[in-house]
Parts: sequence; structure tokens; C-alpha cells
Amino acid sequence: MFQTLTQVALPIAIILIMTGVGLSLVPTDFKRVFQQPKAFLVGATCQMLLLPLIAIAVIALTGLEGELAIGLFILSLCPGGATSNLYSYLAKADVSLSVSLTSVIGFITPFTIPLLAAWAINFYGIEGEQFELPIISTWIKLMAVTVIPVLIGMGIRAKWSNLAKRSETYVSGFSMAVLAFIIISICINLGEKLIDFAIATGPAVIILNLTTMTLGYFAGRFLLHQEAQSRTITIEVGLQNGTLALLITSGILESSAMSIAPSIYSVFMFMTASLFTYCVLRKDNLVKKS
Repeated sequence: MFQTLTQVALPIAIILIMTGVGLSLVPTDFKRVFQQPKAFLVGATCQMLLLPLIAIAVIALTGLEGELAIGLFILSLCPGGATSNLYSYLAKADVSLSVSLTSVIGFITPFTIPLLAAWAINFYGIEGEQFELPIISTWIKLMAVTVIPVLIGMGIRAKWSNLAKRSETYVSGFSMAVLAFIIISICINLGEKLIDFAIATGPAVIILNLTTMTLGYFAGRFLLHQEAQSRTITIEVGLQNGTLALLITSGILESSAMSIAPSIYSVFMFMTASLFTYCVLRKDNLVKKS
């Protein structure tokens, strides 16, 4: 049952989710990268460089080893998707910047994830653990479940715009439902080991999420001097694509232990993103009243 879920149901779910992401994209989303290059570069740097570096520091600080460390690092390589766009909208952030980051980085990560994940397996792997991540086949799988569905979604958006717009609202809900179901299945599969693994990875997950969101916000404020763009970067670095991380850890590497950090993070990130959204909206209301 668990193997069927990770090998069949999970890839199909990600294909549907990424098609939904494509439904929300239009060619102008890519043009915005050139229209506001500084904001994009700051956001992309935070997502693709700051996150993995902080993950390495957190792993060293908390003493994570083996599969647990590999799982946390792989999570840091998977930037958020449609859910981050939704939270940017709710937090009155720069939605255009959020969509631009989602669209462009979504085409880059299938190339970076296999290489960096293979490094993590060699670096953090414990002697006796046999995990191999074939780079070429992993790249092909990631292209098949991420890039190609996004292109299909964009094609549907170009031809049937009204249908695409109506479908957008269901993407985030479906994504969260799939993620919740997978996390529950992983917990059941781990059995008695779940509590020990959760205790071991919990502090690292919390530190990674809070640190990246804090640094993301102040990087935006210091370098861009725009509140809306700072909010977007905070959300983009705080909300990771947990479903994609679980595809790699559970579906490709077939490790429930590696899936613990992405699972816990996926739950915790919605709490912090919601709290952040509440705080910035409350701040806006206080400014209006004053």
C-alpha cells in the first residue's frame, strides 16, 4: 500500500499540482524577471543559495546525521509552488514577484536538485546505509513531473483561459490535501520509530523555518526597501514544496526516515506562514487607523 502510494499516486499528484501551477502562468510572468531584476535576484538567491546554506548550518548545529540530515537538506532544495503564491496574495505581498519566482525557479530546480541531493547522500550518509540517487534518471523524472506539466498547464491557459482561471482556486487545496495524506501514510509506515525521529528532527525544522523567514524578510527590507516584496521573499523562503521533497525521499530514494523532516516542516510552515500573514495584516490595519 505504502509503496503504491509513493511510486504511483505521489508522482500523479505532483503532475496534477504542477499542471495547476502552469494554469496560473502567462508569458508576462517571465517578462517580469527583466522588469524587476533586482527583486527577482534577491528572491532567487534567498531560495537557491541561502536556504541550502542555512540547512547545512542547522544540520551541523543540531547534530543531525544520516537519513534525517539528508531529508532536511533535500527539503531546502525544493522551493514553494502555488501555495506560496496564495499566501503572498493573502499577506498583500508582491504577488507578481511570487509568481515570477515560482515560474522561473521551477524550471531550474530539476537540474540542481539531483546534483545537490547526490552530494548530500555522499556527505551525510552513514556507513552501511545504501542509498543511490542516479542523477540522469532523477533529472528525467523531475522534468516529467514538474516542467512538462507546467508547460501543459500554460498551454491550457493560453487556449482556454476561463477554464484555467476557474481551476486555479483548487490547486492549493488539492496540494495541501495530498500532502496531508502522504504525511499520515509516512507516519503509519514508520510505526514506533516515528516519535524518536520526530524528536530528533523537530528542533532542526523549527530553526530552519524561522531563520530563513527572518533572514528573508530583512534581506528584502535592506536590499529592496519595499514592504510588499519583503513579504513575498519571506513567504517564498518559508514555504517549501514538501510534496516534491517527499517524491524524492519516499518515491525515488524509498526512505521513510528521510521523509520525516519534510513532513514535519510541511506542517510547521503553514503555521508560521499563517502567523506571519496575520501579523503583517494587523500591522497594516494599525497603520491605517493611525
